[in-house]
Amino acid sequence: MPVAFAIAEELNTKLIAAAATAGLEANAFAPEMRTADPQHGDFQANGALGYAKARKLNPRTIAEKLIAALPPAASEHFDVSIAGPGFINFKLKPATLLGWLQTYDSVEHLKSGASHFYGGYRHVVDFSSPNTAKQLHVGHIRGMVIGEAISRLLAFCGAEVVRDNHIGDWGTQFGKLIWGYKHLRNDAALASDPLEELERIYKAADAATKENPATLDAARAELVQLQNGDAENRALWHSINLISAGAFDKIYRQLDIRFDHQLGESFYNEKLQRVYDELREAGLAEESQGALVVFHPEHPRFKTQPFIIRKSDGASNYASTDLATMLYRIEHFKAHSIVILTDARQSDHFEQLWLTTKKWFEKKGYRLPRFEHVMFGSILGEDGKAIKTRSGDPIKLKALLDEAEERAFQLVTEKSRELSEPERRDIANAVGIGAVRYADLAQNRSSDYVFTWDKVLSFEGNTAPYLLYAVARIHSIFRKLGQDAYDPGVTTGATAPETAAEIALARKLVGFASTLSQTTAQLRPSYLCTYLYELAGEFSSFYTADKVIVDDPAIRARRLLLCARTLLVLETGLRLLGLRTLTRM
Repeated sequence: MPVAFAIAEELNTKLIAAAATAGLEANAFAPEMRTADPQHGDFQANGALGYAKARKLNPRTIAEKLIAALPPAASEHFDVSIAGPGFINFKLKPATLLGWLQTYDSVEHLKSGASHFYGGYRHVVDFSSPNTAKQLHVGHIRGMVIGEAISRLLAFCGAEVVRDNHIGDWGTQFGKLIWGYKHLRNDAALASDPLEELERIYKAADAATKENPATLDAARAELVQLQNGDAENRALWHSINLISAGAFDKIYRQLDIRFDHQLGESFYNEKLQRVYDELREAGLAEESQGALVVFHPEHPRFKTQPFIIRKSDGASNYASTDLATMLYRIEHFKAHSIVILTDARQSDHFEQLWLTTKKWFEKKGYRLPRFEHVMFGSILGEDGKAIKTRSGDPIKLKALLDEAEERAFQLVTEKSRELSEPERRDIANAVGIGAVRYADLAQNRSSDYVFTWDKVLSFEGNTAPYLLYAVARIHSIFRKLGQDAYDPGVTTGATAPETAAEIALARKLVGFASTLSQTTAQLRPSYLCTYLYELAGEFSSFYTADKVIVDDPAIRARRLLLCARTLLVLETGLRLLGLRTLTRM
């Protein structure tokens, strides 16, 4: 059989077929394929144990039957053995490792191999989603870079990805903002730095509404007028959104983040009445203290906590527009899967949203998509609290990114003074922006993490500078030879890996497929970060143990092949994470 991209998945399929051939209850047998301890092999199937235990059979006998039923071609690629009570170990043969490295020799071929993971699926990925009239701060970067990485990974693995920036341009803050604009604005400040002044206006208006109930009522009235189409408020709203969009786009360009659509909450305003009507007709929504709400009495936490879909003053809210968004995404985008990224504090809202959506869609006979709320933690300072400036304000994201580039420029200047300033600036851009981005992606997204410049910009450990340097180091090997790492002629005549270091590196490269599968299945880019870091370490061990530039043409070709494929996988993985790689540092 040809060498599959995802060898573990191919084995899984072969074992299921073997179960039927061996006379097992095929529908009841699961191979339970996983990565094996390297001492025993590359992959291990544990399914014989569970199957045998449930039927009071000998698991080792079941394992023997499965192996005997595998197609003969399987033995061409693996050494198969049984360990312990019935674990089936598969060890890739060196010729198979060589076959994989030769088959997946370009980004296009890697992508083609991965495309079956999600081929034919359309995913809507909703990320970033800032509120207008507010500057992006450090806390916004998590959703931005994780969402971009997830979008790139899903697309690489065959999905059709629709990127939607669901901007908060229609919520409660606009009532306060419009009231503040009318009563508190400074025209000179608005002309010199409009976004800064809009943010000041909002803060002042928010404080005023907390101090005076009459002011809060006035702000609410402004919001209702806006949502009902008042011409003056609509004009102000449109102007505020244009100012915000320009500021957001600058950051998105700096981080190489793009969207297919930026459908803010306002886009759904005309679609809300259908939501209210259908939820009423389905018997799901009811009036409660003047508001329209949905209860979920079967849920232990939401028995008495209503999901408010229209406020008592008639205004819509996040629940209203989010429900309309769910419907639009299945009707207009034909989404098979909807992924929404926000911080963990919004988990209750999205759990209630999904409970309501499921009941609503089932009542109406609408197709139910897969839904995943991808939550992430907070970025903390060294004091363990939310990262802020010395004055206590959130750190502006633009300021953080600019500081990252400047700090990286100082490091590059110290290490490579011989490069021209434009070259050092370009390297600093890739290293600085990449370092901030990677520092976030490498974390378990569900957890908070502490941000420190020393760690983020370190050339040691699981960091962007370390990995970018590893890429540049491999480029330098081929540059010294006067050859292109991606030229097929460089590795012509390569033989199968032989030494322990060669085999270990080849096995790690083959693991790229399993890593992509695991990363996209759980939507956790940190898995790919860990793999790339381990791959770079495996390459370093190989390069230390085995001299690459040797006289023997076959040995030289196979070691250059390992160098070239490590470079390919490292660069592909880093670009999927959103980093720009370098040929020299």
